[in-house]
Amino acid sequence: MKPRQVRTATDARKILTERKIDRVKVGAFDVDGILRGKYISAEKFLSALDSGFGFCDVVLGWDSNDQLYDNVKYTGWHTAYPDAPVRVLPDTCREIPWEPDTLFFLGEFSPPADTVCPRAVLRRVLKRASDMGYSVLGACEFEFFVFNETPNSIREKGYRKLQPITPGFFGYSVLRNSVEAELYHELIDLGLKMDFPLEGLHTETGAGVLEAAITVDEALAAADKAALFKTFTKAALQRRGLMATFMAKWSHDWPGQSGHIHLSLKKKDGKPAFHDAKKPHAISDTMRHFIGGQQAMLPEFLAMVACTVNSYTRLIPGFWAPTQASWGVENRTTALRAIPGSPKSQRVEFRIAAADINPYIAMAAAIGAGLWGVENKIEPTAPIQGNAYEKELPAKYQLPRTLSEAAARLNASKPARNLFGEAFVEHYAATRDWEEREYRKAITDWQLARYFEII
Repeated sequence: MKPRQVRTATDARKILTERKIDRVKVGAFDVDGILRGKYISAEKFLSALDSGFGFCDVVLGWDSNDQLYDNVKYTGWHTAYPDAPVRVLPDTCREIPWEPDTLFFLGEFSPPADTVCPRAVLRRVLKRASDMGYSVLGACEFEFFVFNETPNSIREKGYRKLQPITPGFFGYSVLRNSVEAELYHELIDLGLKMDFPLEGLHTETGAGVLEAAITVDEALAAADKAALFKTFTKAALQRRGLMATFMAKWSHDWPGQSGHIHLSLKKKDGKPAFHDAKKPHAISDTMRHFIGGQQAMLPEFLAMVACTVNSYTRLIPGFWAPTQASWGVENRTTALRAIPGSPKSQRVEFRIAAADINPYIAMAAAIGAGLWGVENKIEPTAPIQGNAYEKELPAKYQLPRTLSEAAARLNASKPARNLFGEAFVEHYAATRDWEEREYRKAITDWQLARYFEII
């Protein structure tokens, strides 16, 4: 049996027996999209297939630097950090190419931890879509810079004067991908072996930057693939003595890094819901209302997409990233790009997202907002033609400028609480407020250069 043929607990037991597996790697994604996990024995794993396993809930109560939140209700010193229940997801079974005789499985936090679990939040949004008569297709594409650096060397350099694998601006370069062909093939093969296949991989504009487009799938599987792509691409490159960053913007000298999300809906009969040949650009009423919901809710849901302090350094004019909740048809200067095509390919590109997204949370926001629009028949503004940076939309479409402002907007949003749950919104907004508070403690190079002598 092949790992991606595993669907049930019975299948999982069978593949462990057939392959004489004595250890399994399991993991779950935290609020920041970081894969937290461990190795467990085959015996313990087989038991967990039936009853789940306990995972210290601190992984839902600390930040990306393992610092404990002081402002969340779900977990903390006041609850003494007990184990949270995690259920094994048999159908996520995968092989890691460089770990023979080991299998990998994703887990998802179970009740009551599911209220703040990123994957569970997306699953609840997709249940809403199903109740409305739709299934959701999705795909992510990520830009990421690659460096001739290691985790030690970047720290020794203080994250300055890092060496990209290639110099200069050279988008879509056949020269670069031919010289570095082995690296490209290794990443493509990794996607095939771990079931996050890439439909495209090319250089982007910037020194050492690549863009990878992951093949479309049902939305929950697409989020799994996106999250695993980020984790294991970083791991594969570090094993080569290289490093990748998925920051929204790592240097003011280079463009930011996108993490665009492509979405479409299917009806229960399997027919596409976004295509209507009788309408302008073949945009169906459902697609138009989906866009309307995304446009209306983007200012309120932005914290779920632009999730780090660094995210907001990218959201400035002229850097291929939008600054207001705009939309257009085949317009890459807008936050939402309607992509006309065949019934199968017609979709919405959620261009506001950067490479630093937690795919589960960002997709939940993008899909949830669209469903809200369909439910309420929300009409979008007229599509923007030309440069969206030169078109000023009404104030209600302006985006928050900081993470703390975005977190406050999310926390106050009634549609967000209805779509994602009271517990999730309060927990997540608190974690983003914490993130901004941690940032405000930092004494940056800019502050030193600006104030040290003169003030």
